[in-house]
Amino acid sequence: MATETVAFMGDAGLKAIGAGLAVGLTGLASAIAERDIGSAAVGAMAENESLFGKGLILTVIPETIVIFGLVVALLIS
Repeated sequence: MATETVAFMGDAGLKAIGAGLAVGLTGLASAIAERDIGSAAVGAMAENESLFGKGLILTVIPETIVIFGLVVALLIS
């Protein structure tokens, strides 16, 4: 029965699901990481305003995870 489902869906459907999962899950992981880093950066900047640049850089770093997910999705499709 499982082989009938795979044969019916085809390779294109499974590739689309895999590409969507690659981008979606990496986006979710990036959002969780950015939430934690962003709140810590705001707390640090409240105490010392000169930490703005470091906080900004540390907040942007998790975005690379989404770029890797996009690359994987493009390689899948």
